[in-house]
Amino acid sequence: MSETSLIFSAQEYRDRIARLQTAMALEGLDALLLSTPADIFYTTGFLTRFWESPARPWFVVVPQAGDPVAVIPTIGAELMGRCWIPQVRTWDAPDPRDDGVSLLAGTLADMVPENGRIGLPMGLETHLRMPLGDFETLRSHLAPRVLTDATASVQRVREIKSEAEITKIRTSCEIAARAFDRVPEFAQAGQPLDAVFRDFQIALLSEGADWVSYVAGGAGADGYGDVISPAGPDPLHVGDVLMLDTGAVREGYFCDFDRNWAIGSASDCARRAHRALWQATEEVMATLRPGHRACDVHEMLCAGLRRHGATPSGGRLGHGLGVTLTEWPSFTPLDTTPLRAGMVLTLEPGCKTRDGRILVHEENIVLRENGVELLSPRAPAELPEILG
Repeated sequence: MSETSLIFSAQEYRDRIARLQTAMALEGLDALLLSTPADIFYTTGFLTRFWESPARPWFVVVPQAGDPVAVIPTIGAELMGRCWIPQVRTWDAPDPRDDGVSLLAGTLADMVPENGRIGLPMGLETHLRMPLGDFETLRSHLAPRVLTDATASVQRVREIKSEAEITKIRTSCEIAARAFDRVPEFAQAGQPLDAVFRDFQIALLSEGADWVSYVAGGAGADGYGDVISPAGPDPLHVGDVLMLDTGAVREGYFCDFDRNWAIGSASDCARRAHRALWQATEEVMATLRPGHRACDVHEMLCAGLRRHGATPSGGRLGHGLGVTLTEWPSFTPLDTTPLRAGMVLTLEPGCKTRDGRILVHEENIVLRENGVELLSPRAPAELPEILG
C-alpha cells in the first residue's frame, strides 16, 4: 500500500476512514457508499477536474472494518493508483448497458451480509452522482440489504478538520489575500465590471491558486443588489462600492471570503455600513466558543449589526468551509448544529444600505477550544478607497 498520496500522507486518510467507521458503527451501518467528488476526494485524495464531465459515475465503498475499495471508470485507474487506496476495481465507461452497476453491486454484496445496512448521504447538502435508474437497479440487486441515510455519519466526521486540512485552507486564504491586495491595480473608475472579474481571476491564479471555482461580487452606489449575479460590462463609477468574493482552490481546499472597496471617496452611508459589519464580526470572533450553536451565531451577528446602527440583510450569515466552497452548518435561525473545536467556518454578515442595496463582509476562521483563529487576513476596519 502506498504511504503517500496526492495531497496528504496515507495516514491522514486512514485516520479519516477510522473516524467514519466509528460513526458507522454507532449508526449500525455495515458499509458506506460515497459517490460525490468531495466525499471521494476526502477519503482517497483523488484530485481531478475531470469531475466537470457528468458522463461517468464514481464510487468509494467504506466497509465497517478494513480498507475502502474504489469502484471507478478505467480512465481513473492510473490517478487512483497514485493515491493511498489499496484496492481499485474498474469498468470501461461509459457503458449504456451496465455503467458499473453490477461491479458496484458485487463489491457491496461481498462486504455486506444479506440482512445488512448500507449507508449513503441522503440529506441536505448531499446528492447522488449516478442515474436514478441505475440506483434503483443497484437497490434491486442488493436486496434484502437496506440502503439508508448516512448523512450524519459523514457530516459529523468531515466538519472537524485536521491540522493538515486547516493548513491547506489557510494557504488558500493567503493566496486570495495577495490577489485582493492587487485589486486597486485594475479596479479603477471606468473599468468594466466583467473585466475586473477576469483580472481578479488572473491575479488569483498568478498568486498560486490551482483553479478558481468561484468568483462573485457586485458594484453600485452605496452597495450592490446581490452577491451572486455574473458581472456585466457596465463600468465602475466614482461613488460605487465594489465587492469581490472568491472560492479559490489550492490542493483541493477552498477559501471563501470577500473584500469591499469604495471607488473614489467613500460615502458616509457606505462607511457606516462597513464599520458595522466589521464591528459585528469582531465581536463574534471575540466571544464564539465550542458549544455555541449555528443559530446562536446568526443571532449574535444580527444583534451586533443592530447595536452598531445597521439593519441585517437576511439570509444565512456564514457556513462551513473545506473541500467544498460551502459546507454545513449554515448560520441561520433554524440550524441548531452544535459548533465544535476544529470546525472551519465563514462569518458572513450582510446589512442593508439604501434603495435595496446591501454590503456583505466575510472572513474565514477555525474554531479552537479557547476561541477563534483567523485564517483569512483581517479586513481593514475602515472601508478602503480606490482613488485612481
